[in-house]
Amino acid sequence: MSAENPKAKILLCEDDPNLGMVLKNYLELNDYDVVLERDGRLGLAAFQREKFDLCLLDVMMPHVDGFSLAEDIRDINPDVPLFFLSAKTMKEDIIQGYKLGADDYITKPFDSEVLLLKIKAILKRNEELNREIANTEYDLGNYHFNPKLRELSVNGKMHTLSPKENELLKMLSEYKNDLLPREIALKKIWGSDTYFNGRSMDVYIAKLRKYLKEDEKIEIVNIHGNGFRLVVPS
Repeated sequence: MSAENPKAKILLCEDDPNLGMVLKNYLELNDYDVVLERDGRLGLAAFQREKFDLCLLDVMMPHVDGFSLAEDIRDINPDVPLFFLSAKTMKEDIIQGYKLGADDYITKPFDSEVLLLKIKAILKRNEELNREIANTEYDLGNYHFNPKLRELSVNGKMHTLSPKENELLKMLSEYKNDLLPREIALKKIWGSDTYFNGRSMDVYIAKLRKYLKEDEKIEIVNIHGNGFRLVVPS
């Protein structure tokens, strides 16, 4: 992370107090902001409370193990990078880790410097991906949509979208002419796919339909029970 950017924030879940503190201190010396929790239950509470750029999860923890914690984290944020730290070297465990969407599975004992390089690489990759997505603009029929400025313009008229309207239209545009699954949009924009968040999303879909009605070829189709499709003729 460059000087003008805040430090990347890491959630470290490790029940061995010595290793936990050593790793926390080492990462903080290398300019990361680290929250250390000693079990999976506390780790989940921290993840629900704060926004993290990367998670380092020990597999063997009391109350909630690392694999179960990873599933809960993936439900909240499908994209956050996840590393497993484990003394378990069985092929089945490593495969399970990757099946849960791990970016890496690091077996103990490990070299802290190698871990640091892996963390840097994945955060840099994510930063570049986010920058690319943030700078993407969309032509949707007669409309031009600039998510960075939250502007949707048509025939010389411009709508400034609210943050949620903007995020929703951006996701629909990324999935243009394809199905945007309800649960993916709800988890990413609202944080969870509860009934009430679903009703809220329906209100925002109605608002976007109103904004897009000046081009009759464009429509947001409700695929019942599954999600929405932004139909834009090519």
